[in-house]
Amino acid sequence: MLAAIATAAATLLVTALPLLLLAPDAASALSVSTVGTAYQVDTGGGLVFKVNQANGDVISILYNGVQLQDSSKFSQLSSGLGSATVTASTVSSTVVVKCVTSTLTHYYMARDGVNAIFMATYITAEPTVGELRYIARLSKSALPNGVTYSEVNGGTAIEGSDVFMVGTETRSKFYSSIRHIEDNVHGVSGSGVAAFMVIPGLSYETSSGGPFFRDINNQGTAQQELYWYMNSGHMQTEAYRTGLFGPYALAFTTGSTPTLASYDFTFVDALSLSGYVATADRGRLTGKVTGVASNYTITVGWSNSAAQYWATPRSSDNRYVSPYMKPGTYTQTLFRNELSVGTATVSVTAGALATTDVAASVTVDSASPLWRIGDFDGTPAGFLNADKIEHMHPSDARMSAWAPSSAFVVGTSADSAWPMAQFKDVNNGLQIQFSLTAAQAAAGRTLLIGTTLSENSGRPQVTVNTWTGTAPAAPTKIDSRGVTRGTWRGNN
Repeated sequence: MLAAIATAAATLLVTALPLLLLAPDAASALSVSTVGTAYQVDTGGGLVFKVNQANGDVISILYNGVQLQDSSKFSQLSSGLGSATVTASTVSSTVVVKCVTSTLTHYYMARDGVNAIFMATYITAEPTVGELRYIARLSKSALPNGVTYSEVNGGTAIEGSDVFMVGTETRSKFYSSIRHIEDNVHGVSGSGVAAFMVIPGLSYETSSGGPFFRDINNQGTAQQELYWYMNSGHMQTEAYRTGLFGPYALAFTTGSTPTLASYDFTFVDALSLSGYVATADRGRLTGKVTGVASNYTITVGWSNSAAQYWATPRSSDNRYVSPYMKPGTYTQTLFRNELSVGTATVSVTAGALATTDVAASVTVDSASPLWRIGDFDGTPAGFLNADKIEHMHPSDARMSAWAPSSAFVVGTSADSAWPMAQFKDVNNGLQIQFSLTAAQAAAGRTLLIGTTLSENSGRPQVTVNTWTGTAPAAPTKIDSRGVTRGTWRGNN
């Protein structure tokens, strides 16, 4: 809530033979073969998938005999690689299908008896489309149940080509987003079958935006689209990173939702993936957080140009342990909910566990203000429509009226009467009524207004009785829509 708001084994080569089969060993059910112009991988547990040898698209996903891949559009990285050098091999009991372009290497991996397509993506340059994602285009008939807020099939576009009116409700693929710190498993389902993206926390290390960044997870069209966005320009607040993204998995179940612990990703240590840094070559940090009240959620984050990480301290004693991090120097940030309240420079050494305590060092508001609406925590939580904005357009009929019928009265009105966003053409000129004693009015006072996001250079300008303050400087521009796409987070 705010005070106001104005990311070495045999190699199969394509030949004229109708079938070429490699298995890890005679006892294993895991196998890879060439079928037509595709590599067919059979996990031996009920999952059989095919990868196009010309471009790396997944063109078939059979799970327990049911075809889950859409037949008109395929599953692929970004919007498809166009062409790639695609090879298959078996390494340390893992089938690896490797897709290579001039700036990218994408890996499909399979393990014996595990019904998941494990993946990892290595890039040396950002794709020309300006975003890096894996999109599984799945059969809508087999997997009809996605995120309701992002089911747009049959809708009419009302903003750009990505926000729709479906019946009386606004829908968008952006309304399926979840903060990265919370997003390890998301998926879609059908009768006796479900598909999930499974993303270990460490797999976000090469993404951008920090722990509270959010991006598209699902869109229901004629296909059921299931995504993992590694990075994008959707409210981008820091530079893209390059390197290895992952490992992650497209996993299949008979309907139950798996946990992250359901899948073992440690096998990738033996695969020599491009850009992969093994646990033994990483370091960690540990320490105690102080200076943040217990009513806030505490997060500790670390970032540099190569990587980002985060950790949540134990509630019992506010001690944290970081993930295994790449060696280097990092900016360490302490968050009070989503608001940065302290930074420091720290170093990580391979093989070491270093102690670095974290203390809040930024005073963002007074401990005893004359009055306050909401709280300074980097979010609009508790304000009018803040509970809806993640999942619907501001124009949605389910939203409460943005323009209050009367002034906000300090000491009487609830925080929930204050709009979480102010639109120049909709609810400009919001009024606050408050009273001061003569002594309070005689002293110099500072009005603090917290904002998390601005569009079209919007910023608050204040009038108190007959006095009008100067307009603040224009905020840093982010070249993306935000509040209409379900997010409030910008350069806060």
